[in-house]
Amino acid sequence: MLRVTFLGTSAAQPTISRNLSALALRRERELLLVDCGEGTQRQMIRYATGFDVAAICFTHFHADHYLGAIGFLRTLSMQGREAPLDLYGPRPARRLLETMLFTGTERLAFDVRIHEVVPGEPVRRDGCALLPFPTEHKIASVGWALVEDDRPGRFHPDAAEALGVPPGPLFGRLQRGEAVTLPDGRRIEAAAVVEPPRRGRRVVVSGDTRPCAATVAAARGADLLIHDSTFGDAEADRALETRHATAREAGRVARDAGVRRLVLTHLSTRYDRETGPLLAQAREEFGEVEVASDGLSIEVALAG
Repeated sequence: MLRVTFLGTSAAQPTISRNLSALALRRERELLLVDCGEGTQRQMIRYATGFDVAAICFTHFHADHYLGAIGFLRTLSMQGREAPLDLYGPRPARRLLETMLFTGTERLAFDVRIHEVVPGEPVRRDGCALLPFPTEHKIASVGWALVEDDRPGRFHPDAAEALGVPPGPLFGRLQRGEAVTLPDGRRIEAAAVVEPPRRGRRVVVSGDTRPCAATVAAARGADLLIHDSTFGDAEADRALETRHATAREAGRVARDAGVRRLVLTHLSTRYDRETGPLLAQAREEFGEVEVASDGLSIEVALAG
């Protein structure tokens, strides 16, 4: 399972229908958050993501992307959480988060491990990597790519039996990519009965950014790209000034990266309800696109 749930899709300030930036990624048994704007924990209750968060990945440290972590971690502590929680983000993650979480407040009931990430250096999680990549915003910022490990190729037992391999332990060795030697001395290579490895899924979150080459590179062939789309064509100058992207620019990034699907998020309050113009502008550049709303949940399917 790889499920993406949008917990907050508004830029800078909340509205009646949109909360501040936060995204839940449920991969198998592990739950990750990308950003944690004010009110995120209430959204998690509302949209039933669960509170068993293993890590929070911050894109940057503007207040609308991290202030919700204070209350959320306090709630986890009151609930008796014992498992450690990892916090990842660009500088000044350590100084800011330590001050925010541990100065003048009661001690948390669990360990919080703060990691300052370097763009381009992946963070290993079970079965996948979290890759921070450089983005172009007003302050130090990164986007995040969740990149699953390759899956083994399909094993063809009929082909193995036709080559004289008896069912049993030798099948398992072939499935693991090992060659086997039969009693008659013949050596059977795994490639003869196992297809090439199948790529894992890739989900990319741009965070707040101008369109940039690093996002295109990180999103190359991605199953899902979630991109800053704060403004429309009429506010292109404002997007440049504030270091955000327009919907059209997000569409161009998706097109250039060859992604399968694009979702627009981080919308200006002027597009709180009327998102049609953003969708139309993005679709002039890229076809498979939609505008996120709070509570939107997407299941990212395995390819092949």
